[in-house]
Amino acid sequence: MPRIAFDDLPDHGRLWVFPASRGLAPAEVSALLAWVDAYLGEWTAHGAPLRSGRELRAEHFLLVGVDEDAEAPSGCSIDALMNQLRDLGGTMGVTLIDHASVWYRDGDDAEIHRVSRPEFRRLARDGSVGPDTVVFDTTLTRLSQVRAGKLEVPARDAWHGRAFFGVAPAG
Repeated sequence: MPRIAFDDLPDHGRLWVFPASRGLAPAEVSALLAWVDAYLGEWTAHGAPLRSGRELRAEHFLLVGVDEDAEAPSGCSIDALMNQLRDLGGTMGVTLIDHASVWYRDGDDAEIHRVSRPEFRRLARDGSVGPDTVVFDTTLTRLSQVRAGKLEVPARDAWHGRAFFGVAPAG
């Protein structure tokens, strides 16, 4: 069990999005979530427990949130989480720490693809992807953003719009 349910974290809570380099099989999902639950149950900043929770979306995106009002995570506690997830990913044969790639869906409810930014730029130039292509914004930092549906959006509504299509995100 995570320290608290992800839904019980406040909207203004801190968020990290850890994208898996591939979709996880059901057994891998169970193993990952069990490990994360155990880790979050012991996660501290300068000896103080962190009020935290987790959620997995689309078998690819591990979301970890912290209630900074209860206790703010320290740089060391964040680094420790990152290092542990990097090691766990290595054990599982999957990368969990990767913010250099682009994740997108190819069509409605289609499979999730992961490509490098240069490859996504090439796909944009070729017209294979466009401003309406659904992308995953792994740069989100607040729980309110996920709850507002900003994790999975048309490219034009995320940083991808400006970076690849010259379109400024709305709002």
